[in-house]
Amino acid sequence: MNLIADSAELQAFCARLASADFITVDTEFLRDSTYWPKLCLLQVAGPEEDDVAAVDTLAEGLDMAPLLALFDDPKIVKVLHSARQDMEIFFHMTGRLPAPIFDTQVAAMVCGFGESVGYDTLVRKMTGAQIDKSSRFTDWSRRPLAQRQLTYALADVTHLRKVYKKLARRLEKTGRASWLDEEMAILTSPETYRLEPEEAWKRLKTRSNDRRYLAVLRALATWREEEAQYRDVPRGRVLRDEQLFDIAAHRPTSEEELARSRGINRDLARGRIGKAILEAVTKGLEVPDDDLPKPPPKQQSTNGIGPLMDLLKVMLKLRCEEHDVAQKLIASSSDLEQIATNDDADVLALRGWRFDIFGRDALALKHGTVALSASGNKVLVVPLGQSGNT
Repeated sequence: MNLIADSAELQAFCARLASADFITVDTEFLRDSTYWPKLCLLQVAGPEEDDVAAVDTLAEGLDMAPLLALFDDPKIVKVLHSARQDMEIFFHMTGRLPAPIFDTQVAAMVCGFGESVGYDTLVRKMTGAQIDKSSRFTDWSRRPLAQRQLTYALADVTHLRKVYKKLARRLEKTGRASWLDEEMAILTSPETYRLEPEEAWKRLKTRSNDRRYLAVLRALATWREEEAQYRDVPRGRVLRDEQLFDIAAHRPTSEEELARSRGINRDLARGRIGKAILEAVTKGLEVPDDDLPKPPPKQQSTNGIGPLMDLLKVMLKLRCEEHDVAQKLIASSSDLEQIATNDDADVLALRGWRFDIFGRDALALKHGTVALSASGNKVLVVPLGQSGNT
């Protein structure tokens, strides 16, 4: 069944892969009722057809050290598709991140396969294989696993071999391999996966500019994040966002006042959770005025730049089609808005290879040194004051 649940078997399997130049990796996990993703299965394949297995990470006493050593080996490229969630699992599990990695979803965007292409779509386009998706929403924590589940899970790494090889060749041929560097650096940075409780409040969507309210909200969000991590439950199982907003607005200082808050009953207000909430409120109220959090910066008014934004979108689409690269990889709508209002905007589109493809033309269009024109069914970039087109 290609399922490894024994430490000796895993060590032997990893020994066969120790000299490989790449391995393909995928995970199956659950996160419906936990804060941290629960790793249930880890699939790995080497370059050779027979070197493929699913590792039962729930098997009692399984020593994962040999596999983690492969992940740490800088000579072996770890190939994943849409790697962020997998990398988060590895970081939480070990405090380290596999490197170097190759994300086939990002590589596919560089090679013109569209925006965030799914694994099954990419496999079909590049290999002609059709993946059976019937086990996609299975409960991976239940044992024993059925053969159909393992067949589905292993397909996520066996087809990935061909996809990786073809994408790598295409990148080499087009000279675009370095285009992946920034994205891979983000995926292998610990900062991408650190969940600092003190920063949790910044993810909350509040429109208030009241700095004292924000101080209380920050303290409440910090406590909720720590509580959710400690209990390993989703944030909403501790308190919902709307409850945080209500408590931060009314700032209860007693059990009676807290019990009148949204979704808080008297028993909860009198218990451990109620005491912790009141302590967080007090902590927020005691923050010195000079240390109060600042409201998020207001976005610049976009009045009057709508037509320019539309022109920049056309330029982006035009250049991305010419270079056969996904728009999402070059610039987002937010990036275009920043470019429209600021020539020195801190966006990737104004740096490196993205600038060569799009950023230079975007600024030229903004300043009127080039224009967009149509000829038949084609859009052209025309230097103003000159004949011809680019």
